[in-house]
Amino acid sequence: MARFQYEGRDHKRVRGGVVTAQSRREAVEMLRDQGVRITDIREAKETTLTKDISIGAPVKREQFIMFLRQFATLMRAGVTIVAAIEILAQQVESKALAKALDKVGDELRTGNSLSDAFAKHPKIFEPLTINLIRAGEMTGNIDESLDRLAVHYEKAYQTRQKVISALTYPVVVAFLAIGVVIYLLTSIVPMFVDMFNDFGGELPLVTQFVMGASEVVQQYWYLLVLVALIIPIVLTLTRRSPQGRMALDTILLKLPIFGKILKKSALARMTRSLSSLFSSSVPILQAMTMVEKVVGNEVMAKVVRESREALHKGGSMTEPMKNHWAFPPLIPHMIAIGESTGALDHMLSKVADFYEKEVEAETDRLKALIEPLMIVILAALVGTIVLAIMMPMFEMFENVDKL
Repeated sequence: MARFQYEGRDHKRVRGGVVTAQSRREAVEMLRDQGVRITDIREAKETTLTKDISIGAPVKREQFIMFLRQFATLMRAGVTIVAAIEILAQQVESKALAKALDKVGDELRTGNSLSDAFAKHPKIFEPLTINLIRAGEMTGNIDESLDRLAVHYEKAYQTRQKVISALTYPVVVAFLAIGVVIYLLTSIVPMFVDMFNDFGGELPLVTQFVMGASEVVQQYWYLLVLVALIIPIVLTLTRRSPQGRMALDTILLKLPIFGKILKKSALARMTRSLSSLFSSSVPILQAMTMVEKVVGNEVMAKVVRESREALHKGGSMTEPMKNHWAFPPLIPHMIAIGESTGALDHMLSKVADFYEKEVEAETDRLKALIEPLMIVILAALVGTIVLAIMMPMFEMFENVDKL
């Protein structure tokens, strides 16, 4: 993402500041959607001293959800926006959010709107948040927009945590299994190698295989370390290009078992975002542009982009979805019903509820299946190594008894 410094004006006043976008063209489109007529825009130069340095998300999702809930409560209680921001700046746990709220309060005192003030902190407040707040300002229902945002982020957070929980267990057990096997091959098996060589005779195939694996691991351990370091670097570099992201996301969606969960999670995120935006009267093309960025999967984002282009040309947004393998028939069918009945936001909300429940059910089934499966795999790996050691020893004892 690049930062662009701009100057312009809207229907009220001269405006200027910095906007974050993928390209200059995207930055211009974002500002035009906000009603800004641009007079000058250029890429902002960043140095090591001026660039914000952060590791991970600046604000935890649960902290941001709590902030939205509290903000809505204060607004409903009749507290002014400026006073509410001042109160929340002192109460929130996140230092990054508190710092941003202090600056938002300063912006509000100079006459800027809440959405414009939020827009100056893109690392804290996402485009979805800014546009729903702007819609609330236009209708005079900021508290409803805040509640809607809180529900949206809460459901998205719960779905994401379900997916992470389902994927964490097999990853942890896999690393544990690899660690145990490497320890046995490098520390335990070598203790018996000389004994077996002195024993003579032909060793069982499983013993020969394990001894060979032990020798490879001991001699070329640095290659294993190198591969473990290279893989995440290659994946990170691959995701930086559009083609690489598309390839990786396609592979993820087509993975057995896990792909189904990731696809349903992305569909839930997409439909929930669209529902939240439509229910706040955000223009459909603008809503599709934002959802394309938050769906979190390049395959899905491409279809959303094609749907937006179809709408722009006067067609139906469901056509690209009908012809794509990642979208089940339920999605275009429910969208078509919503378009014909004028209740598209309600239909999308129902679809999001359905897929969120599906993700929950799938993750529960996966955890119930994966736990005994991973235990069996770990037992088989360790058992093979133990068997490879014990079989020659049994033969040695039999030969001793014969003598």
